[in-house]
Amino acid sequence: MEPDSLQTEVILTHPRKSLGRVQLDWTPQPGNYLDFEGKTYAVLERRHKYKLQAGRYRLHNIAIYVQSAKRPSEKSLVAGRWVIGDATCCYNAHSELIRCAVNPDGPCESCRFYEKS
Repeated sequence: MEPDSLQTEVILTHPRKSLGRVQLDWTPQPGNYLDFEGKTYAVLERRHKYKLQAGRYRLHNIAIYVQSAKRPSEKSLVAGRWVIGDATCCYNAHSELIRCAVNPDGPCESCRFYEKS
């Protein structure tokens, strides 16, 4: 069974509760965004569960842990992956999940702390 043919359980991290199951045609990675039932969520973690069948372990279930989020308007490509905000700033976290410590909500263009690295 292919990973993308399984139902994926979507679990909200805080407060911890299952939002339901969805059939995805892509593999969600931490840092990706998912639109589910009219809301946008950031994927924080993905877990696989396996089941022993006929002497072999087979993928049985996929769960993704999410938090409510809005899609960032600013992104930068760094070493082949997208990060939030302006990666040329020395305060940028180079992360898919958080922009920086001094201005986590952004935007970068009008930030008074911006310093080119």
